[in-house]
Amino acid sequence: MSGQRISFYNLAWRWHFYAGLFVAPFMILLAITGIIYLFKPQLDPLLYRDLMVVEAGHHRQDADTLLAQVRQAYPQGHVGQYLPALDAERSAQFVVHDGGRELNVFIDPYSAKVLGEQDAKDNLQAVARALHGELMIGTLGDRLVELAAGWGIVLVVSGLYLWWPRGRSSAGVLWPRLSARGRVLWRDLHAVSGFWGSLLLLLMLLSGMTWTGLWGKQYADLWNRFPVAMWNDVPTSDQQAGALNDAHRQTVPWALENTPMPVSGAHAEHGAHHDMSSAPASPQVSLQQVEDLATTRQVEPGYSITLPTTASGVFTIAVFADDPRNDATLHVDQYTGRVLADVRWQDYSPVARATELGVMLHEGKMFGPLNQAIILVVCLMILLGSVSGLVMWWKRRPAGGLGVPPLRHDLPRWKTATVVMLVLGVAFPLVGASMLVMWLVDSLVVRRQILAGA
Repeated sequence: MSGQRISFYNLAWRWHFYAGLFVAPFMILLAITGIIYLFKPQLDPLLYRDLMVVEAGHHRQDADTLLAQVRQAYPQGHVGQYLPALDAERSAQFVVHDGGRELNVFIDPYSAKVLGEQDAKDNLQAVARALHGELMIGTLGDRLVELAAGWGIVLVVSGLYLWWPRGRSSAGVLWPRLSARGRVLWRDLHAVSGFWGSLLLLLMLLSGMTWTGLWGKQYADLWNRFPVAMWNDVPTSDQQAGALNDAHRQTVPWALENTPMPVSGAHAEHGAHHDMSSAPASPQVSLQQVEDLATTRQVEPGYSITLPTTASGVFTIAVFADDPRNDATLHVDQYTGRVLADVRWQDYSPVARATELGVMLHEGKMFGPLNQAIILVVCLMILLGSVSGLVMWWKRRPAGGLGVPPLRHDLPRWKTATVVMLVLGVAFPLVGASMLVMWLVDSLVVRRQILAGA
């Protein structure tokens, strides 16, 4: 036996098994939290109707009146962001930092009555988003999600190789044998759903990887660069626009994260690298003027206005649009109202455009309800594939054992698949490192089994 070569099919089977045990719990969590966040537009007005829905009136109060009311209600708080009402029956929203808390404060745009507050980091959608991105444990969680997503890609590739018919009939390959029972039925559900959902699942995993902290950062550093000429005439700070995003809130699009934050002109004489920790600013440009500017520049509704926090800071108007072709990010001098930067879809590189399209498809926003329905089906298929895989393992698992697939030597090697696996390991460094660990562990297991059978 020791002289025989182990087929790639067998190795793919074993690695698919190992990776599946690791990935399945993460995929179940990502699918559930993804479904919750997918239906945010429908869920939020239902769950928080008293905060988000108002009776349409005839005259809206200006943004400065609303800001004054919020500041009066939170005298010790700092207002960080303003989100104008999305339509005639929706409230306006301010993000207020007060006593160590980050609050979403809702206000009636007609009466200027403060409707209430919501913990920005402790509501259903914020928790779902944080779990989806970093398991609510910061950098370690981000790395685990990245590792799971990378291995998810390996699972799809190895699963397709294992699924390949090799002369079998269509039953159990293109459709499940529903008349079967037990492990055969679970196997069909696992394999067939995995095949039909493989392309969309790869899109979901790859688009999600662009947000990860290690691979995503390397990807952005390589591809997400704007022409330097765009910023030649504008003093900038060391801060990047990505600082406006975090695990709970998306302010600027992915394509803008690596762009520098401009400095308001009144402080340009202090140099391009002015100290961003100086005392809070007292803008001469009003919030309503900035909102009017957004209207004049035809920024799509749903945008936010981030207020300056320092003497050299700027107002940032940003919309992370459902259709990224309507994206807009404007930085406005807080003293003169001059637009220091106005970045739109036409300014994105081809890679940035493809990435933004992938992200919007991932989040189910690009084509409205149809896109939501498609992503919901993908999430349900992920749940079915994960649960069916775990059920098959549990049914096959011997008492007191892990249930690792037994070695087989009667199947042909597939050199192309070996190359594909190696390419994936190089393309996704965390996966590649874990592949080496898995290969060493599996080699020890194989060696022990060969010695035991000798």
